[in-house]
Amino acid sequence: MKYCAEGKSGRFGIIEFAVGIDVTEEFNNGVREVPEADWQTLYRHEKGELLDTGQQYAEVCFVPNWVGHKKDGPTYRYPAIREPVEQPALPGMEDQMTLPFPIMDWGAVRYKVTGIVMNSRMGGDEVIWWYRGRCGKSEEAHAVMKEDLAGGKLPSHLFGVNAAWRQIMIVAFNVNWAMKRLVLGESWVRGRLKAIRFRLIRLPGRVLEHGRRLFVRLAGGHPSNELVFEARRRMACLCDSG
Repeated sequence: MKYCAEGKSGRFGIIEFAVGIDVTEEFNNGVREVPEADWQTLYRHEKGELLDTGQQYAEVCFVPNWVGHKKDGPTYRYPAIREPVEQPALPGMEDQMTLPFPIMDWGAVRYKVTGIVMNSRMGGDEVIWWYRGRCGKSEEAHAVMKEDLAGGKLPSHLFGVNAAWRQIMIVAFNVNWAMKRLVLGESWVRGRLKAIRFRLIRLPGRVLEHGRRLFVRLAGGHPSNELVFEARRRMACLCDSG
């Protein structure tokens, strides 16, 4: 984050970011000091309408230790988001109720609290939706690379061999993604490699060689033939356009 905020990148300069943070006791203390009037309702744009999400956000005056070492350092902002916990605790279980997320009590209301650190100048609601727009996608891509393409199982103790293995894995990931989006169509974009393997790669056929050329003979009238022919047509169009 320091590298992004200090503008040390010769190519990009200052890189704007928004990253979720741990809700520590120090951050909780800053959240408690926010005046009630500063909390704003978070709205979601949907089909031209503004819908109330039931959440509120506010800027928190919070300076962690790693930020306060330089007087002329970059400025970081810390928006907090709170959402009422709708499910009340059962009678007699108030002190034993544990939830898988940070909570805070404001009088009789219990809130789920999350925090963000950012260096962007965007408005609070705008940066929250920008931050959430990336939620889960990087983890999904990492899961595909590690599990579907064996990126999580390095073959050697040698750095160069593992680096080559990873490069091949990334190329395969990009080819697989381009194949789904450009050749197979929108209905295949969300499919994992296992689904593609069962629905396309493992289709039965006979490989024949004739005139120094390889052919794949498929069963006549098979439901998959139309898919294969359309995929070949799209690949031919991509080759012609390239």
